[in-house]
Amino acid sequence: MPRKRQVCITGTDRGIGLELVKGLLQDDCIVYAGGILSPNPELERLKEQYPGQLHDFLLDVGSDVSVQEAAERIRSLTPELDMLINNAALLGDTGHTIADTLDFDEIQRVYNVTALGAIRTSNALLAPIMNGGKLIVNISSEAGSIGNSGREAWFGYCMAKSALNMGSTIIHNRIRKEGGRVLLLHPGWVKTSMSGSWNDAGTFTPQEAAANLLNRIEERRHELRDLPLYIEADTGSELPW
Repeated sequence: MPRKRQVCITGTDRGIGLELVKGLLQDDCIVYAGGILSPNPELERLKEQYPGQLHDFLLDVGSDVSVQEAAERIRSLTPELDMLINNAALLGDTGHTIADTLDFDEIQRVYNVTALGAIRTSNALLAPIMNGGKLIVNISSEAGSIGNSGREAWFGYCMAKSALNMGSTIIHNRIRKEGGRVLLLHPGWVKTSMSGSWNDAGTFTPQEAAANLLNRIEERRHELRDLPLYIEADTGSELPW
């Protein structure tokens, strides 16, 4: 019997992260799901539905201590991961421009979670990643593309996603020497609760976005180039840096 693939996902409380968990469980993977909601009724239900396949734990990617504790637990359960999906992010304010009063503490919180969170988690789990599938998937955004920049606001989110893209290239430069790679995926405009309440204005439901992401990962997961792939999950088109 072939070994089940083992995947760690961050930001699994709801939305895309939760739907990624469901999709991977349906694909017979063992999933390590980290989120800030404990207990999470949805994950508890999934544990009953998929006995032995889902390990959930408290994970705040904005905290060094929380990330290290989660990594220790994962390492105690498995020596290798086929994939790490860094999904956790904060949106922050999207309305204030440089002409307005800006909340710089909030911008720093968004940056800490959305940009540095993926670096923290990748750093803490590098050994099992490189022992396994050598693949890190970072959920980025077209908002991080400087070449496509047209917004007048969204300081925290846009700057954090651009920083995530740069951090991903730095990780990729190091691990590709050993066959490792980073894949940057833009999930599209998703109906979401990231702003604190449900916003139905997006193109994709979380379920549709997660399916696109998983399809694109499966299609491009073995591709190794000098820079990470930075692509749209629905079409596969490459985005400008």
